[in-house]
Amino acid sequence: MDIKLYEHRVSYYETDQMGIVHHSNYIRWFEDARVDFLEQVGYSYKKMEDIGVMIVVLGASCDYKISARFGDNVVIIPKIAEFNGFKMTVTYRVLNKTDGALMATGETRHCFTDLNLKPVRTKKDYPDIYKLFYDFIDVDLDK
Repeated sequence: MDIKLYEHRVSYYETDQMGIVHHSNYIRWFEDARVDFLEQVGYSYKKMEDIGVMIVVLGASCDYKISARFGDNVVIIPKIAEFNGFKMTVTYRVLNKTDGALMATGETRHCFTDLNLKPVRTKKDYPDIYKLFYDFIDVDLDK
């Protein structure tokens, strides 16, 4: 399956007084890249919620390497680093599209629940979802 990498052009409103992207926007970009990935593999957040599954965020972190600035084009590459059918860790790399420089790295941690936020075991309850995520563990989308 061909996955198109998520690209983002930095908007003026995302920058702070110093002219660089405010740190909170990177976490938003991670979500945008994750949502885009799920849509591309056929399991959008809406589809997941329509069948009763939510992917809850447990934590998020980001390490900043090079500041992104207004007008920069960046590529955000998600990777499923860990998945056990209940919990999942997604890592991200933010690259400058022009020169490939690594601008930031980060991760989000998640769990799968039903609509009442009760844990679900995807392997047992949603085997197609389990297989989808399991098959993408450690897949480098930019290779």
